[in-house]
Amino acid sequence: MAKTFNVTGPCISAKHYMADMTGRIKQIRKMVDAGAYFTINRARQYGKTTTLAALEKELEKDYLVIWLDFQALGSAAYQNENTFSLSFLQIFYRELKRRRVEKIPGMKVILTEIQRNIEEKEQDFDLMELSSRLLDTCGASENPVVLMIDEVDSASNNQVFLDFLAQLRNYYLERDTKGVVTFQSVILAGVYDIKNLKRKIRREESHKTNSPWNIAADFEVDLSLSQDGIAGMLAEYEKDYHTGMDISEIAKLLWEYTSGYPYLVSRLCKLMDEKIGSESGKAKQEAWTREGFLKAERMLLMESNTLFESLIGKLADYPELETMLKNLLFFGKPITYNPTNSMIALAMMFGFVKNQDGKVIPANRIFDTLLYNHFLSMDELKSSEMYLASLMDQNFFIKDGHLNMRKVLERFVAHFHELYGNRKET
Repeated sequence: MAKTFNVTGPCISAKHYMADMTGRIKQIRKMVDAGAYFTINRARQYGKTTTLAALEKELEKDYLVIWLDFQALGSAAYQNENTFSLSFLQIFYRELKRRRVEKIPGMKVILTEIQRNIEEKEQDFDLMELSSRLLDTCGASENPVVLMIDEVDSASNNQVFLDFLAQLRNYYLERDTKGVVTFQSVILAGVYDIKNLKRKIRREESHKTNSPWNIAADFEVDLSLSQDGIAGMLAEYEKDYHTGMDISEIAKLLWEYTSGYPYLVSRLCKLMDEKIGSESGKAKQEAWTREGFLKAERMLLMESNTLFESLIGKLADYPELETMLKNLLFFGKPITYNPTNSMIALAMMFGFVKNQDGKVIPANRIFDTLLYNHFLSMDELKSSEMYLASLMDQNFFIKDGHLNMRKVLERFVAHFHELYGNRKET
């Protein structure tokens, strides 16, 4: 089967073109070996699930890896402590069966007990009972147990999930102080970190940032794609199709426009491969050029996809965030990076902006243009002088989709002389 560029679900090296992940997986492996509990919180479609899949393969020889996805839990699972505990136990049991742990001495008894709890739907089965089953599993396992939970944002009932995290925290502390056999490492993955998960769900309550996950180690592994990583992915593609592309040039363009945002890189590559390369009988050789890339970029900005819809949706959810981004884009208002500023923290968490030398700037050129186009298309701006002027300037400065720098410089010189032409030199 021919490989493709993937933009839905995790990337699998046997099926998809993807950048080499060896370096980042080694970094995360060191954290697991050290017994760290941590959160991988990155923006949507930033490669979190792909990273967990690669990490699982790296760890499974030395650890019993339990990988859960909270999207498997319906909203009913978060009604109370009992429903959450039984629902969690059910997906935990399913994962144990996938791992065929019944062959491990002592584990079969635990599986039988867990199955009984699930089938009888015991009304008094609570977080303490759940914790007992989890600790029993850790104690019976031949290898240390690593718990990975993907899509933790799906934990729609804040309190019961935070109570569960508090128990994990307690056993983490007792691991060193009392010798309790618990998880070697717990990894939570989602857009929100645990503090912001609480802010998201209980915005009306006070003390929103009080979190039971203060044991978490800092996760500083870069999940973005480097220019070299993109080049490696393109080199693999080039071996299959022999397009004659300038790999260094295309990799540089992809990185400059996306800053290595995994979804954006893959989507642009997919458009060049499957759309531009097949239009009007054009060969793939024509698609993998600077002109082909720029056409793919325009196509991307014109399409509706889940990432863009999610980003724009956040502007409606957080009006202050929208105001901050407008000031940044339209008025060039400098914003000093301050991690304690909640709006800056949200903007970075959702992927709108990044910190560069202590200043808040747009995360990448694609998002910059996306937001600019969105704000200009809003009804309240359509009749404004800013919007009308932008349309006139766009027609004047843009030719065939490219910025006419000669026109830009001519207009600059004209305005400069209007402002300062009559002033005497000093």
